[in-house]
Formats: sequence, structure tokens, C-alpha cells
Amino acid sequence: MTVTIGLAGAGRRAVEVHAPAIASCPGARFGGVWARSPMTTRALADKYGVPVFDHFDEMLGHCDAVAFAVPPAVQEDIAAVAARRGRAVLLERPIASDLAGAEDLAVAAARTISQVALTWRYAPAIRDFLTTEVPRTFPKGGSGRVISPAPAGASPRVRELSVLRSLGPDLVDLLDAALGKVAGVRAHGEPDGWFGLMLEHQIGRYSEVSMYALPEGATRRAEVEIFGPGGAAAIDCVAAVGPDAIDTMYREFTAAVEQGTPPELDVRHGLRLQQVIEAAETDLIVGES
Repeated sequence: MTVTIGLAGAGRRAVEVHAPAIASCPGARFGGVWARSPMTTRALADKYGVPVFDHFDEMLGHCDAVAFAVPPAVQEDIAAVAARRGRAVLLERPIASDLAGAEDLAVAAARTISQVALTWRYAPAIRDFLTTEVPRTFPKGGSGRVISPAPAGASPRVRELSVLRSLGPDLVDLLDAALGKVAGVRAHGEPDGWFGLMLEHQIGRYSEVSMYALPEGATRRAEVEIFGPGGAAAIDCVAAVGPDAIDTMYREFTAAVEQGTPPELDVRHGLRLQQVIEAAETDLIVGES
């Protein structure tokens, strides 16, 4: 079986990440592109020789699955439409603009195949880290550090929330995989763009996260360290994630669609990450007032 995948979106992430991965995926056929900008949509579709769809509903009639590269507020609405039509959905993170939208999307996608594009988790180096390096430490706790560029001209708090939403889901997900499900979060920040998270994991472990939002053009960094009686294990997440991670993500997505087997990183997992991120946002906003 070949899975026909339509692409919703024609921006930078669609162009640089999703489109080339769909086109090169052995189990997929690139079914076409829909986006709200006619010029960029046409340019992307022409590059791969695939159809342009003027209406999202029209694309749904020509594909088995949809990959999304659109803002969260758009994704929560149109991904729900696709899921209700029985189409598998590959979702960007965060999966929605807020918790209510994420809950609605999780309900809509409950009966179809869904997968969240947590690209770190598909990288071979990170998978080896989780399956080989972390167990050797007999893990008791961990830490994460992120330095990332944020929108120019924005206030420090807006920059913080931007970084939290763009990289927070990946970082929380990785610590969640290494130490157990996150059961609670506390967040605090400073007016210069730095903020921290304390994560409580279900099985009595804890991790601490430091994130710093810098002006656009800054070099991105993301590191995770896990420690316990057996020592420590650390990984540079930026260096670990390359095109092979995206290719693996798409191979596993098409396999899930073919087999009808829900992936581990599905919409319900995306909802749980959204709950953690939104709780952290609330702490940061309340702390500022």
C-alpha cells in the first residue's frame, strides 16, 4: 500500500522539512498542497510536480493522510476536519493554540491515526540515548537547557512564550521519555527573557529546565542530561537531529497508516504535552502580574 499524503501549508517548515520528506518517503505518494497563500503554494507544488488545491476539503478527497505545517490556531481547526473525514494526521507541535483547542482536536482525532512531529524522538542518536545511555545511569533526575532565538522586537515575556511553545514540547517530551510521565510543572522567569521549569515525574523523579530567549540570529542550543547512581548521560539535541530523523518520522507515519496501529506519539500525547506547556505559561504570566 502507498499512502497518499497531502500537505497543508507552504511556509518555511513546509518547504524545508515536510515537502522533501514526503517526496522521498518510500511508502508515500505526495498528493498535493493546500495553503492560504496562492503564490507560495504554487511554487512549492510546482517544485514537486504535485497538484495545488484551492480548498482544503478538496485536498481531503485526494489523500489518505495530511501533514500539517501551519500555525497552531489553524491546525486545530483543519486537522479536526481531516480527522473527522477519516484521514490520518501528522501534527506539528504544539498541536493547538490553547488547551481547549487541543482537547477538541484530541476528541476529533480519537478514531483515526495521528502522530505528532516531535522530531527529536525520531533521531537515531536520541533513540540510542534513551534505550542505552539513560538506563545505565539508573536515572533519578535530569536537566535540560535551551537557548533559542525568538521574534525580534517582542517583549521578553513574548519571546519566552515563543521559545516555550516552539521547543518546550520537544524538551518536555524527551525528559518525559527518560524519567517517566510528567505529573506536575512549576515555572518562573526573569524580565530579561530567561525562565525555568521544575518538572515532577510520576514515579518520584524530578527534572529542571532552563530556557533563554535571545534575539533573532542567535545560535540555537538544546541539551539534556540524565543522572543517577550509575552516573550521567548527556546529549546535544540540536546536533543529534538531522534529515534522517524526519525521514524516520515519515516512514513510521506511513507504516502506522498502512497497519492501522496508533503510534506512541499520537494526539493524546500531544494533548498531555500541551497541558504541561499551558500550565507553565500560566505560571509565567501570573508571575509577571
